[in-house]
Amino acid sequence: MSFEQGLSGLNAATKSLDVIGNNIANANAAGFKTATAQFSDVYANSQAGAGSTAIGIGAQLAAIAPQFSQGNITTTNNPMDVAINGHGFFRMSDNGAIGYSRDGQFHLDKSGYIVNNTGLRLTGYAADPSGNIAPSSPVDLQLGSGDIPPLPSSKVAATLTLDSRSAVPATPAFDPNDPTSYNNSTSVSVFDSLGNPHVLSLYFVKTAAANAWNINANVDGTPVANLNLGAGAGNPLPLAFNGSGAMTTAMPANISIDLNGVATALGKTNGANSPLSLTFNLTGTTQYGSGFGVNAMDQNGYASGRLSGMAIGADGVIQGNYSNGQSKNLGQMVLVNFNNNQGLRAQGGNIWGETPDSGVPLIGVPGSGSLGVLQASATEDSNVDLTAELVNMITMQRVYQANAQSIKTQDAVLQTLVNLR
Repeated sequence: MSFEQGLSGLNAATKSLDVIGNNIANANAAGFKTATAQFSDVYANSQAGAGSTAIGIGAQLAAIAPQFSQGNITTTNNPMDVAINGHGFFRMSDNGAIGYSRDGQFHLDKSGYIVNNTGLRLTGYAADPSGNIAPSSPVDLQLGSGDIPPLPSSKVAATLTLDSRSAVPATPAFDPNDPTSYNNSTSVSVFDSLGNPHVLSLYFVKTAAANAWNINANVDGTPVANLNLGAGAGNPLPLAFNGSGAMTTAMPANISIDLNGVATALGKTNGANSPLSLTFNLTGTTQYGSGFGVNAMDQNGYASGRLSGMAIGADGVIQGNYSNGQSKNLGQMVLVNFNNNQGLRAQGGNIWGETPDSGVPLIGVPGSGSLGVLQASATEDSNVDLTAELVNMITMQRVYQANAQSIKTQDAVLQTLVNLR
């Protein structure tokens, strides 16, 4: 008599129940992938090979096959949480040992590295000090928290509408403190090499000549004798228009600000590079029979800024947002795919390991090739179907009972044989 078939059936049912139990236990584990136990039959072979009437001797566990279907995506309040929508794995480093995960629950450690809950570091492409990202060998992503340096202003651009109906000011000598000595004014903040802001005020004065204006300027509310507008034209800068209202003065002009003179006039000191030289472009400015208006005003400088937040794009680019309103790329996450995901080895901690059966890792940026895209402030849920697992558990319970009954029957037959007289 043989108990092998029943014993192997009990073992198979037990293994399947273990897999089902593991699936249920990880139903709330982010990025977990459900698995199924797969079995094969077993036949005994003789030296001459198995005959056509060979009877199987049971079942054996053939594989534990993970199912890499997409899990639901749930939004979170952590901007560092990232979900993969589509194919791919995060590439994680454990002191140089590389693993792969779908669990995107990340945070920053004390050194600024992006890590998961077990301390493994996320890898990707680093950005240079200017925020440029060049694909190369992935490295541990470390986000610097230092200030972004200031950028001194080098150009000012404005588009204005001047009122052709304006009269020559009543006070002929220009005085920024006397509104009767000019027609209109506007201002823009410019920045020196240390990031200090300076208010550049522009005053528009209608002249007695037809279609002609003068632009006067001062800095920080203080007239500066050696502030020059234009190319050696001095202060003021003349503007001319034709009969259709289009400006005929060649642009751009130049502005040279003596910061030392400004500081002295205000009783202050300034260690920034002086003079501050700017190009001044009023292209598009018109003179019509309508009220004065500033249609556009822009300059390209900014003060230093501190990292105040970050955002992660669908392409994995991590963008730092700074207190001065600027932004800069800090790095880019990469994703990894394999020709045979089923060949990956589960290592625990929501980490998979490469094996000869999985093939070599195929690294790329999110959204490229067959790789999925990223969603920030979100995590991918486990793809475990609890309803299906509970039904499978009932089925395996019946399978276990049936195999136990097979052993019981074999035992009864053997007992009958033993009792023969």
